[in-house]
Amino acid sequence: MANSQGKRRRIVADIVRHARPQTSPLQRGRTRLAALLAASALMLAAPGAASASTPAQSGSTKASSAKPKGSGAGRTAAHGAGRAAKANTRNASAATTRPAAAKPAPRKAAASSSAAIQEATGAEARLIAVYELFGRGKTRPALAKARDLVRDYPNFQLAQLVYADLLATQVPPAHAFSDSGIARLRSDPAMADLREESRRRLQALRERPAAGTVPSQFLALSTRSRYAIAVDASRSRLYLLENSDKGLQLVADYYVSVGKSGIDKAAEGDARTPLGVYYITSSLDPKSLRDFYGAGALPINYPNPYDVRRGKTGGGIWLHGTPSQQFARAPQASDGCVVMANPDLKQLLRKVQIGATPVITARSLQWISPPQAEKEAQAFTSTIAAWKEARASGNEAQLKKFYLPDFQRSNNKKSTEGFAVLRDEVEYARGKRVQFKDVSYLHWRDGDDTMVATFGEVFEGEKSGRTRRQYWLRHGSEWKLFYEEVPG
Repeated sequence: MANSQGKRRRIVADIVRHARPQTSPLQRGRTRLAALLAASALMLAAPGAASASTPAQSGSTKASSAKPKGSGAGRTAAHGAGRAAKANTRNASAATTRPAAAKPAPRKAAASSSAAIQEATGAEARLIAVYELFGRGKTRPALAKARDLVRDYPNFQLAQLVYADLLATQVPPAHAFSDSGIARLRSDPAMADLREESRRRLQALRERPAAGTVPSQFLALSTRSRYAIAVDASRSRLYLLENSDKGLQLVADYYVSVGKSGIDKAAEGDARTPLGVYYITSSLDPKSLRDFYGAGALPINYPNPYDVRRGKTGGGIWLHGTPSQQFARAPQASDGCVVMANPDLKQLLRKVQIGATPVITARSLQWISPPQAEKEAQAFTSTIAAWKEARASGNEAQLKKFYLPDFQRSNNKKSTEGFAVLRDEVEYARGKRVQFKDVSYLHWRDGDDTMVATFGEVFEGEKSGRTRRQYWLRHGSEWKLFYEEVPG
């Protein structure tokens, strides 16, 4: 009897130690209750239910707040072991101190949670494996894996909570807490954030993009861009695509946090993450940054010319890591940046190319087939070909038909009135053949219909050329140029 009571005391003590940091008697009470409440939700999962497939959901223009469809642990693990994650995002002190032009292709659901696990990486894959084991009724193996996970990632708050949940399943009902305590827990923002983090991780892993599809913004990508990045804010997910002779292929994806006020940044200090087509402009050495930014930072070119045209302000938008005491942040916790776990960011840092890696940040990504992307790219290619022909003709009036009246051109970061330099360019290009290469088309729809076209050009008789990046806007039934960057 004494041994049994001692075991129970040790279990409860372990729960308190792992659920979250305690700074007051009230927090300690909530901590114990949090573990028990989450454990009771987890225990609703029927054995084997974690392998149930989830119906696919196609991308939409609105952020999804619905829970993942499915049965058994597909729902209960997402809700029970995590309605998700703001505790580890509000500030580092919450960290644990213990060691579409056409209809987009529908998303393809994972055949099982096991298949989803294969798509996850690192600590996240191990966390999902714990969910799956518990859903199958394998509590002891789940507990062992959770124990190993928090040992290896002591600052992973969600993992600490799940470990506490599993420990709590070992506590007899006599140790349960009052209904009033449960009500207080449900109103705890920190616990709600952790559960939302869990829900979004599971949702993104169970609702995979259909095999072979690409985000609808990537119509064409130059082979000079070895990788491309797409962020789906509705799923708190960053997708990394590799660009090879086989085309764009999804090679990894990661949980991310966006602005605490949501998305669609419009003004300085609004704590929102911008939506649009961007490029990585530099890579900041973590030694030059505060610990808050983690393993490094990748600034993007917000505001881009389209943002400026619409009067959007602000800046300093980065992809960056987390403080050393935090593994991840809540789904909405940053001041507008896209925040990743440090191990994930380190993988990204090894692959991006300054000025060449595009970054799409979308409310909700739509995934289309490569043939559909190619069809849209070919349609826009005819516009570029007509512009090229008008320039070579030497007819300035004809060329101006491709430009909006307020067109601007940037040369070496110095903006000038675009038409002031157009005449000289017409004279230079008159009658010359020009080779276009390394073409990229990035399509963006957000009220307006825009295209970011990047290409290299080499004029006849020249050994080297230059790169242009053009911003086009659909004006009625025609495409018009409103901004152009020519690096040199």
